[in-house]
Amino acid sequence: MRNDVLRALPLMLLAMALIPAGDTAGKLLGMAGVAPVFTAFSRFALGAVLLLPFVLHLTPMRLFLDWRIWLRALLLAGGILSILTALQTEPIANVFGAFFVGPILAAILSVWLLGERVSRARAALLLIGFCGVLLVVRPGFGMTPGLGFAVLAGLFYGGFLTASRWLSTVARPRAMLISQLVIGALILAPFGMQAIPAITPQIAALTLASAAGSMLGNLCLILALRLAPASRMAPFVYTQLISATTLGWVVFGTLPDTLTLVGLAILLISGLASLGRRDAA
Repeated sequence: MRNDVLRALPLMLLAMALIPAGDTAGKLLGMAGVAPVFTAFSRFALGAVLLLPFVLHLTPMRLFLDWRIWLRALLLAGGILSILTALQTEPIANVFGAFFVGPILAAILSVWLLGERVSRARAALLLIGFCGVLLVVRPGFGMTPGLGFAVLAGLFYGGFLTASRWLSTVARPRAMLISQLVIGALILAPFGMQAIPAITPQIAALTLASAAGSMLGNLCLILALRLAPASRMAPFVYTQLISATTLGWVVFGTLPDTLTLVGLAILLISGLASLGRRDAA
């Protein structure tokens, strides 16, 4: 493994643990009766408040006048709202398995819209990964509305990843991060403010944990990508499946059924198999 990958790997793995941890807190909020739209809004708003003092001087105001930046943030807001809705009724590991249609869609959109090239071996791995998603979702064979929202979240996220590649030279990574947090909060504010729950110590702690897990996870991801190329680090995104399955078992006492476990294993193996390929994306 290259030295840059070894330096970035601890941050990448930490990011892939923090993001599912934030969603675990979001699921606990849903179980406590908190509306997903409030959890999504608070995640963006609190994340922006926590990060803004450290990046304000790095963020040009012209960034917020670019319609492409708003489109990117809208895709992310739709993805987070959808995944939090899915988590209300579905185990976290199942949701993440269905959600991983996103990177597959991003690869397809990047070829179609951005002119990127994908080798036959890479295309085969994407197809294998899609088969894993089908085993998790099982469309037409017991697919639930919750898994439908998880797939929708993945579709939004695939669009977000493609937009992020499209706009990768527009601003520094930390400026892009704060822009998506601020714009996401503004987009969801009219709905989230109407769904504010009674704030108990438990609700406050889970709300903060949800926002901090998501923001810190994305910050670690950005720092990891500064140390190593995105094409080398992308396969490690699939380690979220391990974190999600572990958290589902430890926190909620649930494990996926056999077919879902097979689907998750296929997704993980197909993702990590691209690690040794130079055309990994």
